[in-house]
Amino acid sequence: MSLVRSAEPSAATYGNPKLYSLKGSHDSAGLSTPIFGSDKHKPIYLVDSYCDESYEKYFLDSPVEELIHPATSGISDYLKNQSLDTSDYNDDMVRLKLQELERALLGDNDVDEDDVFGADLSMEIDGEWSEPIRAELLHDSPKESTSSDSNISSISSNKEVSHASPRTPKELLIDCAAALSEGNIEEASTIINDLRQKVSIQGDPSQRIAAYMVEGLAARMAASGKSLYKALKCKEPPSDDRLAAMQILFEICPCFKFGFMSANGAIMEALKDEKRVHIIDFDINQGNQYIALIQTLAKQSSKPPFLRLTGIDDPESIQRATGGLEIVGQRLETLAQMLGVPFEFQAVPSRTSVVNPSMLDCRAGEALIVNFAFLLHHMPDESVSTINQRDQLLRMVKNLNPKLVTVVEQDVNANTAPFFPRFIAAYNYYSVVFESLDATLPRESQDRMNVEKQCLAKDIVNIVACEGEERVERYEVAGKWRARMMMAGFKSCSMSPNVIDMIQKLIKQYSDRYELKEEFGALHFGWEGKSLIVSSAWR
Repeated sequence: MSLVRSAEPSAATYGNPKLYSLKGSHDSAGLSTPIFGSDKHKPIYLVDSYCDESYEKYFLDSPVEELIHPATSGISDYLKNQSLDTSDYNDDMVRLKLQELERALLGDNDVDEDDVFGADLSMEIDGEWSEPIRAELLHDSPKESTSSDSNISSISSNKEVSHASPRTPKELLIDCAAALSEGNIEEASTIINDLRQKVSIQGDPSQRIAAYMVEGLAARMAASGKSLYKALKCKEPPSDDRLAAMQILFEICPCFKFGFMSANGAIMEALKDEKRVHIIDFDINQGNQYIALIQTLAKQSSKPPFLRLTGIDDPESIQRATGGLEIVGQRLETLAQMLGVPFEFQAVPSRTSVVNPSMLDCRAGEALIVNFAFLLHHMPDESVSTINQRDQLLRMVKNLNPKLVTVVEQDVNANTAPFFPRFIAAYNYYSVVFESLDATLPRESQDRMNVEKQCLAKDIVNIVACEGEERVERYEVAGKWRARMMMAGFKSCSMSPNVIDMIQKLIKQYSDRYELKEEFGALHFGWEGKSLIVSSAWR
């Protein structure tokens, strides 16, 4: 499918990245045209893959038949997995002590204590559920991770579900999650069957998020979360469609877009008066963030510095279907040459966990900048293994003595919390994301449907259905990221007032319900009182 040519969008400070791909219409420089017109955030390129597929077909034609009729063996596996969450660590006292020590040093707390908007943790919970769930969410994480059974028993003893009136999808989801936490497979299965009759990926936000979360619950019950997560990744559309969906997400949900823009703003401030700069990106993906950065450098009145960019990405990543890191580098080099920005690209095809300083080719006389945009939450930490890859990576980067490190992450705890409070946190978070998408694009929009299916569904399933090493979507709240960065030896540096003012003006062009607030030097992007994305800079 070729990309639709449109008028050039008006370029704000730090620029809106164009979409560069292998296919589509190209100009004389060999670069594809943007998929967005001058209308500030209305995409004109519709992704048509899977748009006509039913909800059932999207999920249930994957090779996980047990999601429909969980087999006895699947239920047994589920119960075994439930016990493994604590027994594995109890069997290994050294691992447990190391984890507890590191958590204590981090001041680990599963409560979203740094939510600068002051959102009520139980804002999505109704009736008699609110108090026991609040108690669950406010429990201290280092202890609750080994006592979730007692917490769930407390919830069970306090609930008296009334069947006098039909329950909403939200209420059914919470009941199902509680049933799974208690090991009540029969009740959970009944609720899942009921839910599947009430949800739709074309409905209102509560129906849409329920459609994805119920399949996560079904996968958890059948112990097939990993299979479904992989199946969803395999069902992603061809590269151009996937890239377009990601680009649309960044356009119609500006919290993601402004996360990148704030990181670029901090980088631009660090570039001042530098002649040679080396940026290391540990998850460069398609390089769209640097398209915007190069465009901004070209617009400066002063001569731009020599920019060397090292892009790291897993060679087995699905994103490599577009041609690999070399293709990403070629696009950026072509753009830089066209705009007169001295530029060099270095590709490092490697898993982040095995990258070492010798692979990064840091050179004397270069100002070093490291960018972590939506990457660190994929690194396992002390709650997964004694080999704490998350903190290990941060310490390695600190030893490189960078001038600046930028971090952009989702602001929600999907890491150390036990299953039930993690489910509630994920529901609260993604409910807000789905609501914001609904306010930006019409209900019948195929773009919105594809963004949710292709960019959000697999993350939701992984958070809900998987445990241990299989759970790779491990977000943390802002306070935990701050604690980790400080433990690694970094000091926070506030965003420039120019960057804050620019984003404040742009974010209101989308909706007055979007919010931007600063706390401890970090920028929180949110929707109606709920923080979604946090962006910070460190030295």
